[in-house]
Amino acid sequence: MSFKNFKFDPTIDAGIAACGYTLPTPIQKEAIPPILEGRDILGLAQTGTGKTAAFVLPLLQRLLNGPRKKVRALIVAPTRELAEQIHADISKLGQKTGLQSISIYGGVGKPPQIKAIRSGVEIIVACPGRLLDLLNDRSFSLQAVEMLVLDEADHMFDKGFLPDIRRIIKQLPTKRQSLVFSATMPEEIRHLAENILINPVTVQINHTQPVLAISHVLFQVAKEQKTSLLKTIIKEEEMKSTLVFTRTKHKAKSLALVLQKAGYKAASIQGNLSQLKRQEALNGFKTGEFKILVATDIAARGIDVKGISHVINYDVPDTPETYTHRTGRTGRAERAGQAFIFAGQEDIKIISRIEHCLGKKMRRQVTPGFPWDPNETVVEQKKEHFSRPTPRGKKPSSGGRGKNQHSSVFSLATNRSRTARP
Repeated sequence: MSFKNFKFDPTIDAGIAACGYTLPTPIQKEAIPPILEGRDILGLAQTGTGKTAAFVLPLLQRLLNGPRKKVRALIVAPTRELAEQIHADISKLGQKTGLQSISIYGGVGKPPQIKAIRSGVEIIVACPGRLLDLLNDRSFSLQAVEMLVLDEADHMFDKGFLPDIRRIIKQLPTKRQSLVFSATMPEEIRHLAENILINPVTVQINHTQPVLAISHVLFQVAKEQKTSLLKTIIKEEEMKSTLVFTRTKHKAKSLALVLQKAGYKAASIQGNLSQLKRQEALNGFKTGEFKILVATDIAARGIDVKGISHVINYDVPDTPETYTHRTGRTGRAERAGQAFIFAGQEDIKIISRIEHCLGKKMRRQVTPGFPWDPNETVVEQKKEHFSRPTPRGKKPSSGGRGKNQHSSVFSLATNRSRTARP
């Protein structure tokens, strides 16, 4: 099917064409019809599935009819970057509709935001904290809101925003259409959805499954050798645009500085940066000024950059779902992508859970000079330089146990009692 099947207004079709969209993604196919019918939606989908357009397009269609210059739709997002990305998508898709949106979040002045809202907008895209501040100041009213969208609800729970969300909802009309989108469904989000959704349609698009166009490679490495390994990989591998994930804000900042000193075009994006600096880093990554962006999971929410060739998990994520979020930023639009993860012996359990989610073992890559553990010898370590992961569609070489065997694949859990060949 094509977008023509949804019978959008010609002004919305023009926005779809301007964005270069041709065929709807699975979540768009499943979610758009019931949203157009006015149904509440619980959408479960991972990053990179096209869920933003899945709610923006029918939202624009609904708002074409009715009063203008009053807030009729509210979209709540957990981070500034995601709020800006949604606002940008609305501006592109709705460029011919005459509908106006604004993104509001902390870190910038309140007066310009209040002035823009009072001048007349139909859509607000907001982070919970700043939105609640403005509502408490009685800067404007949400009593005319017809549609509520909670995007990445699981992450709002992670950041402790659920109490704020409940306070915001109390200021909305009880008669409205509500849409909740989430990549995972922890119990707290399920309770929230049950409280605010009325007879919802559930749309679930492999929300914990990885993108098929991504190759997953595990590098065994001790903690103190991760940075050296990263620089080696960047030097040897053809990387057009690389997103590196760390667990902490401090590590994101320090790792970006190390890469800059090594001569690489790198930047970091993390919570301690001002909004201006965050936007400069993100814009530089989008334009290619920075080839490497080092980010924390929270700061990376809302990063939607085309053409990311590699995602490197410098620090192992806490959950398989987080791994899926991270790696879903590559391998988009039917392009192949590479996902690397640096792991140590202490990461065996989470690696096993990630592989269960993937439905297969990651390919193990042994790199000369970077053993699994300083106190053990690696099985069948290659003597050559770092070798690029096998291209998608080709089988890695794996000989038998004879004298010509030359393999970098090893068993994650059973190596400790074995020794390398000379």
